[in-house]
Amino acid sequence: MIHKVVIANRGEIALRILRACKELDIKTVAVHSDVDSEALHVKLADQSVCIGPAPSIDSYLNMKAIISAAEVTDADAIHPGYGFLSENAEFADICNNCGLTFIGPTAENMRRMGDKISARQTVTAAGVPILPGTKAGVPTADEAIRIAGEIGYPVIIKATAGGGGRGMKIVHSPASLPNSFAAARSEAQSGFGNPEVYIEKYCERPRHVEIQILADKHGNVIHLGERDCSIQRRHQKLIEEAPCAILPEDVRQRMCDCAVNAAKAVNYSSVGTIEFLLDANNDFFFMEMNTRVQVEHPVTEMITGVDIIKEQILSAAGEPLRFTQDDIKITGHAIECRINAEDPEKFTPCPGLINGYHTPGGLGVRVDSAVYDQYKVLPHYDSMIAKLIVHAETREEAIKRMSRALDEYIIEGIKTTISFHQKIMNNKEFIEGDIDTGFLERAKL
Repeated sequence: MIHKVVIANRGEIALRILRACKELDIKTVAVHSDVDSEALHVKLADQSVCIGPAPSIDSYLNMKAIISAAEVTDADAIHPGYGFLSENAEFADICNNCGLTFIGPTAENMRRMGDKISARQTVTAAGVPILPGTKAGVPTADEAIRIAGEIGYPVIIKATAGGGGRGMKIVHSPASLPNSFAAARSEAQSGFGNPEVYIEKYCERPRHVEIQILADKHGNVIHLGERDCSIQRRHQKLIEEAPCAILPEDVRQRMCDCAVNAAKAVNYSSVGTIEFLLDANNDFFFMEMNTRVQVEHPVTEMITGVDIIKEQILSAAGEPLRFTQDDIKITGHAIECRINAEDPEKFTPCPGLINGYHTPGGLGVRVDSAVYDQYKVLPHYDSMIAKLIVHAETREEAIKRMSRALDEYIIEGIKTTISFHQKIMNNKEFIEGDIDTGFLERAKL
């Protein structure tokens, strides 16, 4: 069993990991930058170590400092959370070489599924449907124009090592392709250190539906159903819900089976997510695999009762899954709103001091956050400061519960996206379930 975990992250996910560790009787070490010394996970951890100055590259991405923190505190495992080093295969290798358990999948899992071209090849061999596209990186704009002409417009250019919308460009005509191709390569280089891009057919007005996977080191793989993450702005998820309200049961079963088969194809262990695009005909296509815990994992926890972080830790420790597929029962409907410290009109970051804070409560309401009254939201990191999650028997009731909870949520001193989410909950098309990834571009909020 794991005895002490270094939490190589910050904010709400660091606190979420800390809580899971405490319930498993595992000691915790909080690492933090010098400006994060008052962070809640630092205050609650058994030990804490400062690993560098504010810039992430000098602290939360500083592999040497994090490994040193584990060594000086006699920790035997590291949990990377999401973002930062969570999908860094080199870091996973370093942890293992230093005798530390990396709480996540193997480095080989990350390499095979983190590279989008390799992932497409892998899942295709496992019988998972993909959109038409290239089987290798596209080196030049001229080659991209030729390929796009064969596939048919619109197409989408994607970074092979990418994610989160960076290095991604939608192209509707040959005339706009050269500039989009150059921009995608530039973003891929700056964001991931790899300029390689590939091209695939663009699926218009799809839903973004993903399957949560649990896998152990003994070959057992199960799914925890699906999440609908279609409410996005510039490819960044803002609202997630589970299950997908419009998914026919036969399509759901095929999608879940494909996700499990994809994970088995790479001998996957740990938690992970297989992401699909679902078109208007209920045909689905593999998009990518996230080899880490997802921001939106709480909605799945709410409808299944499974603590995903605990299962991830136990899997890393070599424990077999505590559930079979037949044990997993989906109950009710859950919605998550990401609360960001941003101007709700411009979506620009608004760091600063919180001088009034009250969280909502009541049946079926959960808040995952590491902020508190008099907490200073820092400008150095991601603007998400909380996740508000609700659970109810039906989607209609969940929307009403979320609307009520948003009304109760008070964060003073800074601007937040609470009012933006209130508008979504009152939007007719959202209430009726008429949504896709382009919803926000069309909605008049």
